[in-house]
Amino acid sequence: MCGRYATSRPAADLAAVFEAVDEVADASTANYNVAPTDPAPVVWTSGHGRVLSLGHWGFLPPWSKDRRAAARMINARAETVATSRAYGDAFAKRRALIPADGWYEWRREGGSKQAYFMTPADGSVLAFAGIWTRWGPERLLTFSVLTTAATERLATVHDRMPLLLPPSMWDEWLTAPPHPALLCPPPASWLAGLEIRPVGPAVGDVRNNGSDLIRPVTPNVSTETLF
Repeated sequence: MCGRYATSRPAADLAAVFEAVDEVADASTANYNVAPTDPAPVVWTSGHGRVLSLGHWGFLPPWSKDRRAAARMINARAETVATSRAYGDAFAKRRALIPADGWYEWRREGGSKQAYFMTPADGSVLAFAGIWTRWGPERLLTFSVLTTAATERLATVHDRMPLLLPPSMWDEWLTAPPHPALLCPPPASWLAGLEIRPVGPAVGDVRNNGSDLIRPVTPNVSTETLF
């Protein structure tokens, strides 16, 4: 699954990277500990091209009675998203790019859990495959991150990972008719550019924030035995 991630770039920088119209303006997009229901940047398409907006993490189908359901709808499985009653229409018509610096997962090591931050080694931005919808009278923008089976070294940390989209896939993900190839994970050669970074336990508390959360630490066990 993907239950926590980081996105720290200013909206203007994200708009430039994703070639999108910036609707976020002066609102802050920096959050090193994005948790379910938090606001976060989303790139989607309107009739005039790509748009960068703030959405809320936790997809709310039209029949949701209130926003409490959002915390249970943060991830959509790539294996079932196309046929899901909750997500299928959005997969067909409303796909999004979710900008991120990287995401966190925890692995049990000995008697404790070690947090890891998966992030591009070159510092570039990631794009998670997402879907979005509008909910309620206020037309709240909500989104979910697609997940798939973890591959390569990432599977040593967790059995699931976000569906990651290389830049060459961004336009197709946003605009192409739905087809199974959209849901394939990126090639191993591209995933090899990700760093699996052990980080401190502070990220486990959603009240904590700041760049210290992604600072590398000495892990509980040698990473040579894991990767």
